[in-house]
Amino acid sequence: MSRIPEAEFVKLDDGLTLHYQEAGIGPAVLFIHGSGPGASGFSNFKGNYPIFAEAGYRSILPDLPGYGLSDKPETEYTLDFFVDAMMGLLDKLNVDKVTLVGNSLGGAIAIKMALDKPELVEKLILMAPGGLMEKEQYYLQMEGIQKMGAAFAAGELNEPEGMKRLLGLQLYNPEQITDDIVHERVAIVLNQPKCVLSTMQVPVLTERLKELQCPILGFWGMNDKFCPVSGAQTMMENCSNIRFNLMSECGHWVMVEHQALFNRECIQFIQQ
Repeated sequence: MSRIPEAEFVKLDDGLTLHYQEAGIGPAVLFIHGSGPGASGFSNFKGNYPIFAEAGYRSILPDLPGYGLSDKPETEYTLDFFVDAMMGLLDKLNVDKVTLVGNSLGGAIAIKMALDKPELVEKLILMAPGGLMEKEQYYLQMEGIQKMGAAFAAGELNEPEGMKRLLGLQLYNPEQITDDIVHERVAIVLNQPKCVLSTMQVPVLTERLKELQCPILGFWGMNDKFCPVSGAQTMMENCSNIRFNLMSECGHWVMVEHQALFNRECIQFIQQ
């Protein structure tokens, strides 16, 4: 069974050990993945971070706690728990300025990091970020969220067939789901405690968006089944210095479905 490649490990001051990939030298870019069962930095951004490294950036690709090859403690997975872990990682890696790239939960983490420590975050790149409405609303409105929670709780994602069905909801064209991605995520989900999803708490950040000071580039797929595309308008109405790309025939993974466009637009944005 395919597994994500093992790279570097770092122990944070609170005792949590995180796994991360790193490539390139130059200004730092931190890629923060989403919350799907079996997720990892590598499975989300394998087609992106090497291109950023080639363009002259230090690409840092962590597995969030509870995901990938990072520690998976039995604890409450709050937004601040994730934010503290990412801040601790950057501190250990001696990063004092960074561009954040965040998808879904990773987008909410990136927003909160920029709010908590604006002097650290130079730019934000967000793909369908979470944290723009109550958790209950996501479950009521979004087919992907409903099916993800049910499949994880029932153990359906422990088998490749079940994982492939779920991942097919992430993309407009499910044929882009490769066997490697499926097996990478199954290998991880087998070791994930149920509290990773059951205790997840992401507050609504909408009222604080106006506090963001850095330039923002956003992407949202019009066929997203996990985070409603109305969030793009929420961001546009509440943020300054922001530009959003709305993608037709695209689901929750812009960086996978429109890989070349995403890489090109992001690198140009960082270079500006």
